[in-house]
Amino acid sequence: MDINHKFTKKELTDIFNKVINKTLGEVDVNHVFDKTIVNPKVTGIAGDVVEQSIIGYPADSKQRPDLIVDDKEVELKTTGLKKSKKKFGALEAKEPMSITAVSPDKISNQKFESSDFWHKLERLLLVYYLYDSDTTVKASDYARFPIMGYEFHEFSNDEKEILKNDWLIVRNYIKELQENYDNPKDYYPTISSKLRPDLMLIDTAPKWPNPPRFRLKRTTVSTIVENYFTNKELEKLDKNFGTFNKLDERLHEFTEKYSGKTIESLIKALNIQVNLNKKGDVSKSVTEQIVTRMFGAESKKISKIDIFNKIGLVAKTITQTKSGMRTEDTKLFPVDFEEWLDKDNSFEESSAFSDFSERQFLFVIFEEQNSNEKLLCNKFVGFKRVTFSDEFIFEEVLPVWNYVRDTIFNDKLIETVDLDSNGNQRINSNGTIKTSVNLPKSADYKIFFRGTGQNSSDKPVYINGIHMYRQYVWIRGTEILKMLSSQKYI
Repeated sequence: MDINHKFTKKELTDIFNKVINKTLGEVDVNHVFDKTIVNPKVTGIAGDVVEQSIIGYPADSKQRPDLIVDDKEVELKTTGLKKSKKKFGALEAKEPMSITAVSPDKISNQKFESSDFWHKLERLLLVYYLYDSDTTVKASDYARFPIMGYEFHEFSNDEKEILKNDWLIVRNYIKELQENYDNPKDYYPTISSKLRPDLMLIDTAPKWPNPPRFRLKRTTVSTIVENYFTNKELEKLDKNFGTFNKLDERLHEFTEKYSGKTIESLIKALNIQVNLNKKGDVSKSVTEQIVTRMFGAESKKISKIDIFNKIGLVAKTITQTKSGMRTEDTKLFPVDFEEWLDKDNSFEESSAFSDFSERQFLFVIFEEQNSNEKLLCNKFVGFKRVTFSDEFIFEEVLPVWNYVRDTIFNDKLIETVDLDSNGNQRINSNGTIKTSVNLPKSADYKIFFRGTGQNSSDKPVYINGIHMYRQYVWIRGTEILKMLSSQKYI
């Protein structure tokens, strides 16, 4: 390694303390941005500026860490952040973090501790900048993006174990292909889609025939970012889950222990403090708190637990009747219109794709005794875990993504007045006229939009001259029922 790549931690700390809150253009003393004049779409410009103008060494693409810091190898990663649409004032990762090539011809003979993958991740220097734009910009526009912070990051032993298990899943699958097929390359296109439901902190992308790379999931990077900027770590569990199989084993133990118990008895058994509403009942949100308390956590939401936040686990409650599950539509994610409508984004670069591809859904299933009973009387049945297949994402989500973009880009967005069966205008409780917007509806798509507001005047979204409620992506009840029916209880 070149001598210019050697630093002490104090030297790097002094260097980066001086550039926090400055823009990438302001710190570009070596004129790295000059190349954007002839190549306006050059990629990796932020990392090039950090390497060449802040630290002062030329970039390379070798599969080894970039720096020697206090005689230890450290990988430098320049990471873009964006303002969160889900948490006011919070920052989240703009995209997954690319680590290193999967290299099928090489990985099958590697061990984790000596792999290129772990060499890149063992010690990180993360430099954060704010991607301060709602749309894709030219490389030259990165000059106005500010540097937000930096950290020397090392994964905990528990996190290392998860990363190791994830890596082994990929390596062992590739070895299996090589041992069982004369032409394993014919099956390499299945690496990303086949393994995605089993990987906790990483994925592989892009798809074959492009050489796939290991990446930290966007949810994983966002959790690291949240811990750094809030200086408040999410709640840790006493017991680690290195694979989804181990998580399922724990969930199965909960089912054996608590199945058949009512919500009221679970609240008492798990010592959960609740406030009853005017009807003497509890809100539906208590069911998620029941699950977190089963794990021994104090947090009321699964997203407030570190490991579940990192792996993108989303909890959803389903109530079934004695004769079977209801076909209730299920709310999934808030719509980030800036990303959905970024003309330079491909579908696979969009938040619509990452929301469906990265996240796992843990359905907590209860059974009501009859329709007149309180929620307190519903009985816990068990858990089912669902992921969205590539087939579903490209056949059901992609058409919705295309429809929304075509409707808004080509000025087809229309607001119409709702009429009753007699042809009269329908009026909201506050006296305003009830209207609808021609965004995707459940009658036409399995994945659709539905607006939510505190009242009929709460319409903060403004597109093409039309005010509308905050929009969420929902899935049709019959579709989620079909997915759940095909899954066994954990």
